[in-house]
Amino acid sequence: MKGIIFAEFLDLVEDTFGLDICQKMLDENENDGVYTSVGTYDHKDLVKLIISLSKLTGVSADELQRIYGKSVFNTLYNSLPGLEGKADSTFSFIKSVEEYIHIEVKKLYPNANPPSFNFISASKTRLVMDYLSARCMSHVCLGLIQGCADHFAENINIQMDSINDEQSQVRFTITRLD
Repeated sequence: MKGIIFAEFLDLVEDTFGLDICQKMLDENENDGVYTSVGTYDHKDLVKLIISLSKLTGVSADELQRIYGKSVFNTLYNSLPGLEGKADSTFSFIKSVEEYIHIEVKKLYPNANPPSFNFISASKTRLVMDYLSARCMSHVCLGLIQGCADHFAENINIQMDSINDEQSQVRFTITRLD
């Protein structure tokens, strides 16, 4: 997992919960909190930080992932060149993830292993897709979708259903309410 993900998470923790909580979370994991944006790190370290933060704050790990995903959307959107004009709505952007963004990520970072989307059905008002990831961080994806809808100023409803127990495959049904 790229360091930009970790750096943004630490910024969110510090901004939302304060420097003391951020430091306690890092200390509990014997983590120095130093990440370069292009460095590659084990996603399990992020999971450990989220679990520690959940214990420190009383906010569930799933909710922390969702909040993080929502907050990091614009940073990730702005970090990839050439997105302008690729999408004009939440649905078109989500479709571009597989068709364009993950391809570009793999060009920039050949060792990257981004999640994948399997599109089940799509209409003007409804998109059904499966999220597949060995990292099992579907609540980050949920937050990213919410951040995407905010970016495009769209009102959506998201239903999330686990396909398997470990949540490596989750079905999202996204309905446009506008």
